[in-house]
Amino acid sequence: MKILVTGANGLLGQKLVELLQTDDSIKLIATAQRPLVINLYRGEFRLLDVTDSSQVQTVIAETKPDVIIHTAAMTNVDQCETNREACWKANVTAVDYLVDSANRHHAHLIHVSTDFIFDGTEGPLDEQARPGPVNFYGESKLKAEEIIQAKSASWCILRTVLVYGITKDMSRSNIIVWVKNSLEQGKTIKVVDDQYRTPTLAEDLATGCYLAAKKKAHGIYHISGRDFLTPYAMAIQTADHFGLPKELITKTDSTRFTQPARRPLRTGFIITKAMNELGYRPHTFAEGIALVQQQLEQNHQ
Repeated sequence: MKILVTGANGLLGQKLVELLQTDDSIKLIATAQRPLVINLYRGEFRLLDVTDSSQVQTVIAETKPDVIIHTAAMTNVDQCETNREACWKANVTAVDYLVDSANRHHAHLIHVSTDFIFDGTEGPLDEQARPGPVNFYGESKLKAEEIIQAKSASWCILRTVLVYGITKDMSRSNIIVWVKNSLEQGKTIKVVDDQYRTPTLAEDLATGCYLAAKKKAHGIYHISGRDFLTPYAMAIQTADHFGLPKELITKTDSTRFTQPARRPLRTGFIITKAMNELGYRPHTFAEGIALVQQQLEQNHQ
């Protein structure tokens, strides 16, 4: 099976490239806008800007993948709010190009979406929940889902929540690293206790993509962790794990923060469908923290 990954330099993209290289039955085509930041010892790399229609057509025509896993996106929620044109181009227009090329070359398209398509009035949510985004990032990701369902001949949408993990180049922060670094420096931090999520280890999301690709799964699946937590609870667990002073962590609520984009208060996912149909089994948040610690130690060797 030939699998093309977009956004191979992102957090999820890097984990997918690492995972797919371990399966001898897969021929991997890793693509990104810039040269690959991790080692590619099996497979090929192609430069690809997914917002460039001719590049999308050329790369897919030349590589002829069986499956495309589309992870490339503009995911900074506040930047999406303030730079709507760039957000739409990256999250909607690019998807339109990929759908057309996937259809033309009979590729199965797996698209990674988000809990931010929901309004945050209830959670955890299953695949039947009604979307209603409260920010522009959510609107762009919902529009992409609608395009795929309307136009794609063979598709799967994997929605996820608050992805965390460590990249080789440490280019991405996450709640665990932020809490650990802040507390080690003796800083007091304010963490919201009125938002609920099911945080997702990047390795787990990569495994969900892999399972969906192997089965050429069709339809919508919720892929996340199963622990339903507030960021404050995540911060306390992180402090406990690393033996750092919890008294430096103060509870606050989201009304105290002024951010360009509104955040849904309560999302999180029910992952029963992915567990039953794909065999998806995520780590607990505690296991995720331990894995992040292990990777941080490896990076510092």
